[in-house]
Amino acid sequence: MAQTMADAAQRIKGGSFLVESRAPHEVFTPEDLTEEHRLIAQTAQEFIEKEIVPRLGEIEEKKPGLLRELLKKAAELGFCSTDVPQRFGGLEIDKISSTLVAEEMARDGAWATTIGAQAGIGILPITFFGTEEQKAKYLPKLASAEWIGAYSLSEATSASDALHCKTRATLAPDGKHYLLNGTKMWVTNGGIADVYTVFARVDGEKFTAFIVERTFAGLAPGAEEHKMGIRGSSTTPLNLENVPVPVENVLGEIGKGHLIALNILNMGRHRLGAGCVGGCKYLLADALKWAKEREAFGGKIADFGIIKEKLGEMVAQIYALESMSYRTSGMIDAVLKGIDRGAATASKQILEALEEYAVECSILKVMGTETLDFMADEAVQIFGGYGFCQGYGVERAYRDQRVNRIFEGTNEINRLLITNMLMKRSMKGQLPLMAAAQKLADDILGMAPPDETDGDSPLAEEANLVQSAKKVVLLVAGSAVQRYMQALEHEQEVVGVISNLVMDVYAVESVLLRTLKMTASSPADGAAVAIAAARAYISEAADHFETEARRGLARIAEGDTLRTDLSVLRRFLKRTPPDSIGLKRQLADRALEMGRYPFGV
Repeated sequence: MAQTMADAAQRIKGGSFLVESRAPHEVFTPEDLTEEHRLIAQTAQEFIEKEIVPRLGEIEEKKPGLLRELLKKAAELGFCSTDVPQRFGGLEIDKISSTLVAEEMARDGAWATTIGAQAGIGILPITFFGTEEQKAKYLPKLASAEWIGAYSLSEATSASDALHCKTRATLAPDGKHYLLNGTKMWVTNGGIADVYTVFARVDGEKFTAFIVERTFAGLAPGAEEHKMGIRGSSTTPLNLENVPVPVENVLGEIGKGHLIALNILNMGRHRLGAGCVGGCKYLLADALKWAKEREAFGGKIADFGIIKEKLGEMVAQIYALESMSYRTSGMIDAVLKGIDRGAATASKQILEALEEYAVECSILKVMGTETLDFMADEAVQIFGGYGFCQGYGVERAYRDQRVNRIFEGTNEINRLLITNMLMKRSMKGQLPLMAAAQKLADDILGMAPPDETDGDSPLAEEANLVQSAKKVVLLVAGSAVQRYMQALEHEQEVVGVISNLVMDVYAVESVLLRTLKMTASSPADGAAVAIAAARAYISEAADHFETEARRGLARIAEGDTLRTDLSVLRRFLKRTPPDSIGLKRQLADRALEMGRYPFGV
């Protein structure tokens, strides 16, 4: 191959999937995993089966000391420090590997939340923003889970608008300490943490991060929250009353706390989205096992068409989410390639690489959490009354997954962010989004039907749909900007529509590229199942896509302009629907035969 996947990916800019075409060899897929990757996944899976699954009941009941014990065992395998440099005791693995670890840790929501906080928001602020002295002092103990980390950003009155916190930091008369006063809310690991990253306003104005130790006077975690789900995890308020924090514990620069908060949230979105893939796979496995064992009306419910349709849809949605997850991780790894992790500038370079794909990380977070929500609901439905009762894993999973749409910025906030980030990049000339939209508008009246790809390809119509979908995004986004200009941010429903279209485009293109790559290298039977997944998913995504586009255009335009836009929309998305019932039955049969999700690791 004249051009390697990594070389090609190094030139891929975040968000460019809307205005550029990618080739299959440019994306990383689960089929590209190395033996080392598979060994990491196997090690993580064995840890979960040996250490976590036998103690799920104790975790749910908050057995004292258990989470700390389990975190130390996970740390021995490097699972608490996947992104920490080796010189500070970390594992320092690539994003593909950390994606695999996140998937396996998702076997239980409370455990996934606990270790996710330790390995992510608990340790990464110091990893990326700490001084050498701060890293040397805190990272080795956090990496080994001798100390537990926590992240204290939200407050009762700020919630999603977390940068407008009321917690204050005032320089003490001795000039050697800041005195912190305020209350933080919903601190994951709050009741068991030794080290907190706390955000406060210096003199009530300069938003700043601080490293605060549990032993500092005046710091007191509040009572454990009684939560709907993830009950086994620790979630508490954090009370700060004249807490003396040494000036050398300022994290980053005074007044630049927003850089830490936003970048750490971005990394958290990537990790959360990856974890949702694993959660979906576990739920599907439970549903498959139950369907093959449960009898009704003289047969196994797995033989019922209405159940097969559910199972097939679950497979198709996991296939799409997994495709996006590994595509995103692969792009991040390609940009990180060549960075000297030991260099003083490494943290800055890594953060810039992650920021490049902030749009994709938000997409992964939203679609991951909403796919997991769908999966949990369908699993409960397949289990029937048993799925509604304690003692069955799907009941706990149903409760546990609900918070994911709130974590790391609500899905509503992320929808606003996706379009906002794309628009800002376009205005700065970093992404030719509006230029492409203008060209489309200029050409639209004389436009011929969309170009068709090779009609002999089994995915020819799907490939046409993907290209046409990109033009629809440009049509809707361009019309919105022309109508509202700077006031677009106040039309949040329209912004949400644009983001929904953007997410659908990323999903269907990821599915298409992965499947085309598989058909070129996989055995015929495996390729056939992949094609079925792609056709089933893209067909239903196109239906959703058209509905959203119509909804947005009806708000943006009216009269002849609206009629013209709707005519163009119909022309772009003209398609012959496949036999989605048959495709999903094919996916269900394969999954039932294998007893698990039939792709990937």
